[in-house]
This record gives sequence, structure tokens and C-alpha cells, in this order.
Amino acid sequence: MRLRLAAAALLPLLALASCGTSTAPQEAGPTRTVKHAMGETKVPAEPKRVVVLDTDKLDTMVSLGLAPVGAAQAAENQAWPKYLGSALSATKPVGTLQQLNLEAIMALKPDLILGSKFRQAAFYDKLSKIAPTVFTEKVGVTWKQNFLLDAEALGKKEKAAELLSAYEARARKVGAEFTSLKVSIVRFMPTEIRMYGPESFSGIVVGDAGIPRPEAQMLASQADKRFGKLSQENIAQADADAVFYSAYGDAAAKSQAAVTGGPLWKNLAAVKAGHAYNVDDEIWMLGIGVTAAGKILDDLDRYLTPLA
Repeated sequence: MRLRLAAAALLPLLALASCGTSTAPQEAGPTRTVKHAMGETKVPAEPKRVVVLDTDKLDTMVSLGLAPVGAAQAAENQAWPKYLGSALSATKPVGTLQQLNLEAIMALKPDLILGSKFRQAAFYDKLSKIAPTVFTEKVGVTWKQNFLLDAEALGKKEKAAELLSAYEARARKVGAEFTSLKVSIVRFMPTEIRMYGPESFSGIVVGDAGIPRPEAQMLASQADKRFGKLSQENIAQADADAVFYSAYGDAAAKSQAAVTGGPLWKNLAAVKAGHAYNVDDEIWMLGIGVTAAGKILDDLDRYLTPLA
């Protein structure tokens, strides 16, 4: 009797140990092999329950007519991006970009996980034991390559290529009217001000449109050309024919209000002319996908047309 009880008590522990040492989740149905930042992974031919771990992948899935069952949030308790509409209404949060909730991910029983080596490399092995996992390498600067890779894992690469081509064609058409203007991109963070360069997401969109940037914002002296730091004293580097600015979160919004209400900001030529525009941070900075890029083009067309 005692031996039977001991054996019964041991079974859950053996099952847990078995889960912990598994090298990959069990695969069912046809699969495809996808090469990505962490190697090669066999993914379902048509994944149905996808968890995404970065903001660009929210845009990717909605752009492709899909919705993830779960997603990491940019910040705890942050709402899903409003610009994506109601597509994410059933999507469950699974932690934040840097602090994933593995139990929440497992509970959703995903058949595919899409993440980023840049943000979540330390989680890859554990995620791979939950479901086939595909990681992109970087964020922002490679957003188009990331879009195509994620779409490949989703079985939608051809549709993604069509969407990307249509976006690039529209960018050229929109920007053709504004090649004589210079556009500035500024973002207020909780503890600093940034000007965004040619390798940031929004900077790439403006570049795809062929619209020039102020020389200071080309960040020629920096290896990392995503963004440079500004202070109130050198805020003149934010000046251009038009300034597009946003704030990341409530604390940054307070900083933005203080700076934009001050004399140095008000002395910018664009501000004096009424050509400084407060835009949606979720679109210009966090979207990092074709739907967000299209909405940046909408803003450029709307605000620059009267200046051309």
C-alpha cells in the first residue's frame, strides 16, 4: 500500500520533469521550416493560435487579416493600439516586452510564437518548449524584413510582399509633392527628448517618401542612426519646415507640455508658422508595420499639403 502511494505521489513530479526537459513541443499536421534569428524552426502550415511578443507583430497580424490569441504589452496594463481598431479585442496579455509571463503564454496553448531576439533572447529556449518559436533579429531598422519573416511563419509571405510593395508605391506618390520641404521628428520620453533619424521606423517611412530631413537629424556622426538626444538648450536642432512630435506615456506627456509651452520651443520657425504637429506615438513610434506606416503617410499628406 505504501509503495503504491509513493508511486502515485511521484507521478506528477516525473511529468513536470518531463516537460522541463522537452526539446520541442509536439507537432501535429503539416509543417514548414522557417530560418530565423535563432536558427531553424518547423512551424504549422497554417498556425491558428499565435502569441506575439513585440508591438510590430501586432501590426503585422492585423495587416494580414489575423489576430493573435495573446500578446506582450509595451508596458504593464497598456491598452492595445487604438489605430488597429477592434481586431485585438479578444487578445490576452502575456506580460510585457521584457518581462514575459510564461504561464500565461502556456495557458493559451499557442501553436506558434513570434518574438524578437533583441528583446527576448533569454526566453527563447523556454518559449520553444511551449510552441514553435520564430524570432526576428532587430527592431525598427529592419521592420520590412521582420514583416516578411513573420508573415512567412504565418504562411502569409506572398500577401505581405504585396502589402509592402503597395505601401512603398504609395510612399513615393505621397512624397513626390513634398521634396522641397524638410521634416523633423521629435519624441518626448519620460526623462529625455529625442530626435529620430533615418534608421528609425518613422524616419524610414519619411525616407521612403523621399522627403528631406534637417542635417542634424541625419545623425551622420553616430553609428546608431535611430535617434539622437536633444536638450531644451539645443532644441533648435528640432526645427524644420514641419515638426512632427509625440510623447511616450503620461510622464513624457507632462514633459512635452512643459517644453512646448516654453520660449525656446515657441521660437522654432516651424512653431511660429503653425507647422508643428502633435501626432500619435502608437503610430509613429510603436506601430512599426505597414498599417502604421500607411497612417504616417496619411499624416504627412494631411499636414504637408498646405505647405507645398
